[in-house]
Amino acid sequence: MSQIGIILGVISILSLYGGTNFYIGRKIFRWLKIIFPTLNGKIYAGIYAFFALSLILSMLPLPGTIKGIFSWIGAYWMGIYAYLLLFILLMDLVIFIGRIIKVFPKPVPQRIRFYAGLAAVMLTVGFVSYGIYNANQIKYASYEIQTKKPALTNGMKIILISDLHLGAVNSEKRLENLVSKINQLQPDLVCIAGDIFNDDYLALKDPERAMNLLKSITSTYGVYGSLGNHDSGKTFDKMVDFLERSNIKLLNDKYVIIDERLALFGRVDPSPIGGFGEMKRRDITESIASLDPNMPVVVMDHTPTKLEQYDGRVDLVVSGHTHKGQIFPGSLITNAIFEVDYGHYQKDASSPQVIVTSGVGTWGMPMRVGTNSEIVSIKLD
Repeated sequence: MSQIGIILGVISILSLYGGTNFYIGRKIFRWLKIIFPTLNGKIYAGIYAFFALSLILSMLPLPGTIKGIFSWIGAYWMGIYAYLLLFILLMDLVIFIGRIIKVFPKPVPQRIRFYAGLAAVMLTVGFVSYGIYNANQIKYASYEIQTKKPALTNGMKIILISDLHLGAVNSEKRLENLVSKINQLQPDLVCIAGDIFNDDYLALKDPERAMNLLKSITSTYGVYGSLGNHDSGKTFDKMVDFLERSNIKLLNDKYVIIDERLALFGRVDPSPIGGFGEMKRRDITESIASLDPNMPVVVMDHTPTKLEQYDGRVDLVVSGHTHKGQIFPGSLITNAIFEVDYGHYQKDASSPQVIVTSGVGTWGMPMRVGTNSEIVSIKLD
């Protein structure tokens, strides 16, 4: 994409964000004026602008503490903004339809507009509150995958997680509980399918504690990871060093043989935000073809796109990235974009089986509505 195209794209996004915030802010001000007739418009505008701008300021290269404050406020504001916009638009649509079918008189009475506004605010409070609570509840999903390959005697229990987004709001708080729940499952193998970090290693509040917690994961054959699109950028080298010191073996378009029974590949994500230094995604077709055909092949590929690149020689592809939309109605969008945005999928008998997890962490707003933070248990036979 050209530099002009990037600039135009940024201007368009900022214009849309500014316009929708003006729409939300004006609506809320009108409703508040009904309750508080003496409400000062300039003070209200300043307070609203602070929250709206916090999301933009959190993306700027500010000093650490200041950036942390704006990141925290901006993350919560992202969810509040999304649901205020959704429900205010919904209430306006209800009033518009009501006028068309003559349920509401013209002009619409002030009390109806007030209750419509109250409904939008209360729905937002309800959805955001539930979303914050639900994001911290780790659930389980389980699948049984048949490979019909003789090398895998007695089966293997694989624990899959993705999208920890370490450095994001509340990400490190959830880590101790996550590790405890993984260890309770007594895995043979743990796979972390990308987005271990949230763009910036320096956003971690306590890297040593996080490292020690990850080192305490117990697994018969170890913990392996692959790179996601957020495991990149200026602090990429620090991320790699952190993973090595956490006893997480990073597979960059390479494979490892597990107990002579399983071949595990880890893919480099095709669209890193800020790049993986000099490293680029490579073709692994020849590597897969060179393996013993009696040995099951599992691939960690963070983003579940272009699944046709994997043929019948691959038994299972595990992915994350989508978060299943994270908050409703985001799931409608991810379902439209991806061939599979969540769960188990197999196109046909000659295609690999695919499992996409909704992830165990959150990106942006620390909320989940209509989706779960999950640990996936896979029984591979």
